[in-house]
Amino acid sequence: MTLVTLGSTGIQTNRNAFGALPIQRTPIETAVKILRKAFDGGIRFFDTARAYTDSEEKLGVAFKEHRDEIVIATKTQAKTPDAFWRDLEESLKWLKTDYIDIYQFHNPGVCYKPHDGTGMYECMIEAKKQGKIKHIGMTNHRMSAAHACIDSKLYDTLQFPLSYLSSNEEVELALKCTDAGMGFIAMKALAGGLITDSRTAYAFMAELEGVLPIWGIQRERELDEFLSYMDNPPKLTKQRKAFIANENQELATEFCRACGYCMPCPEGIEINTCARMSLLLRRSPAERWLKPDIQAKMEKIKHCTECWECAAKCPYDLDTPDLLKRNYEDYQKVLKSAGH
Repeated sequence: MTLVTLGSTGIQTNRNAFGALPIQRTPIETAVKILRKAFDGGIRFFDTARAYTDSEEKLGVAFKEHRDEIVIATKTQAKTPDAFWRDLEESLKWLKTDYIDIYQFHNPGVCYKPHDGTGMYECMIEAKKQGKIKHIGMTNHRMSAAHACIDSKLYDTLQFPLSYLSSNEEVELALKCTDAGMGFIAMKALAGGLITDSRTAYAFMAELEGVLPIWGIQRERELDEFLSYMDNPPKLTKQRKAFIANENQELATEFCRACGYCMPCPEGIEINTCARMSLLLRRSPAERWLKPDIQAKMEKIKHCTECWECAAKCPYDLDTPDLLKRNYEDYQKVLKSAGH
């Protein structure tokens, strides 16, 4: 079993971290069953957030008898001290615990620091003094904020998107983080669903010492894939390196990562699906994406006013209106060729 040590936190865990965002879409009985199966299979690190609707509640129900045997990382999107404390108390309540192992600022626009006038970092320090959190972390999608987090030397962990589709700059960010003695938690290790070969994704991550990937899991069969790698981890063979090179040639362009920070759209466009439809059509059976409900979602693109609200909020600086337009054109061609 491959173990990862998260910087100077002392937290050591296997390379399978459970991303609990998807289980908010799963009935509680099913979610609890999956979570407990993950625990029985050896997974010990679970990442969630106050913003993930009932995800924390499901973790609390699943692990109320095993709290000290697992690591819980959760997040707050609070922008004021009052909201920070409300979020923290809510998280503690739903997780059925009196402490959180890693408490993270959830994609803030800036890197909070002491005496910056917000009082937010001071809240973390006070929560730590009270024993309600053990380690301070930050998640982000913005390269500038991520570098500021590392350079500040104020945080124990950084969570940032990383996969084999990532740029060299993003890989270098992860290495910089671990070199600085910080834990690096890799979100979107499957690139928001664009990566369909989990073995190769796992093998790529295993080459990055000190990097802990989070696998978003919703279904039991998805969990079984990653549990099977515990004692027999896939290796980054020449064949897999060649496969990654081909994947990068096909996909590593200006694509939507489905982070959702551009939402909501004033015209009701489901941007985090529609702006990457061209890739989804190539990555999975097209019929899945040609059903009437998906067609209706794509038709909303015609109502885009190019207000640029989405582009202004995109952490990857994408020209989202143009991306939507191109995806709509591709979609119409596929529809026509399929006889719809």
